[in-house]
Amino acid sequence: MKLTDFKALTFDCYGTLIDWESGMIAGLKPLTDRMGESLTRNDILEAHARHESTQQRWTPAMDYTTLLSIVYKRLAEEWQTTASYDECMVYGNSVKDWPAFDDSAESLQYLKQHFKLVILSNVDNRSFAASNKRLQVEFDAIYTAQDVGSYKPSERNFDYMLEKLNDYSIKPKEILHTAESLFHDHAPATRAGLKKCWIYRRFDDEGFGATMNPGEQPEVEFKFNSMAALVEAHKKELATTA
Repeated sequence: MKLTDFKALTFDCYGTLIDWESGMIAGLKPLTDRMGESLTRNDILEAHARHESTQQRWTPAMDYTTLLSIVYKRLAEEWQTTASYDECMVYGNSVKDWPAFDDSAESLQYLKQHFKLVILSNVDNRSFAASNKRLQVEFDAIYTAQDVGSYKPSERNFDYMLEKLNDYSIKPKEILHTAESLFHDHAPATRAGLKKCWIYRRFDDEGFGATMNPGEQPEVEFKFNSMAALVEAHKKELATTA
């Protein structure tokens, strides 16, 4: 199997293209500063993952901006401090400030020359529009949780994407789902019958950070530690077939 076998790359955005963990840590600073040094970076991210996943499960149609504000409130309660409504909403609106990984924009610009590029993301459209500016590429299709009315790892999100891509004559066998999260993406993508490319951004860290533990680890067909490494692998494939 080769990267050049595929017609479309479907991307998770946050954690894969946008450095959401750094964005979360910065956005949560007003709250975590009250805790002193009692929490490690991974303590914060893992607590965030628990509350985010729970809220997404209970309120699947809630927009991500509002959902993040509730996560902030739940974290304040867990850490036995208080947070005003306005403070919660500032965090809910912080996605626009989350940085892109250094290699994301350039890698996407290269890949755009060879693939259809599609987003399947767990955010609302307004939040993604701000992130899209940082990524500096025009995606061929953008499917958000707001569009679908549910959050990954729900299989509804993948079913929706596959139905829409079928309208453009893109079949599942022509799709390589490219993502960091085993929980949100690779497990449900496996159930959807897709081939997967794991962008293992956390290769030099412990645990799963801002994503939940997926339990049994799904198998993936490709694995790279960065988007830049994916691009280099594709270039090598092209060179060997030239």
